[in-house]
Amino acid sequence: MRELLIATRNKGKWPEIVAGLTGMPFQLVNLDEVGIPADFEPTETATTFEGNALIKAFLYGKMSGKLTLAEDAGLEVDTLGGRPGVLSARYAPGSDEDRCRKILTELSGINQSQRGAQFRAAIAIYDPEHDDKIRTCEGVCKGHIATEARGSNGFGYDPIFYSDELGKTGGEMTLQEKDRVSHRGRALRKAREILLAEFA
Repeated sequence: MRELLIATRNKGKWPEIVAGLTGMPFQLVNLDEVGIPADFEPTETATTFEGNALIKAFLYGKMSGKLTLAEDAGLEVDTLGGRPGVLSARYAPGSDEDRCRKILTELSGINQSQRGAQFRAAIAIYDPEHDDKIRTCEGVCKGHIATEARGSNGFGYDPIFYSDELGKTGGEMTLQEKDRVSHRGRALRKAREILLAEFA
């Protein structure tokens, strides 16, 4: 069975990606298993999620010599001109709660009709063994920013992102519910098709 390197150290993303790739004919391996130093962090200099996913896929794929799946994702708030966007993980110093609080503060007093937002995820799959083949795909989940954080599931901005489709925040969803409607779940379903068609 071919190994597929999942290029993330994010403890929130790892279980979601593994769940989304369940049953695939690949052996999923992590960065530690291929000897990538724990303190190594690629510099994400791109202005798009796809660009950052490509940077990570190329870098980790070259370092490991293995088929590599990398992902970049974040929150885009309409009334903030798409912020935090690619800066989602670095939008405010401190914890996920601090970053959620910053968004809620910025949207203070803004009514629900103007709180539209979407999560966007881009996945890059890179194969250093076969002509440096690379493929990308994307998933989007639309909703709006709640007026307060709700739920303790998930990570990142999940507690303040309200899914119009499910009628609850990401923090209130089970992993199965989140996989069904989330940006990452949607991107992973496309990635499954690409992996089976072109990399298995």
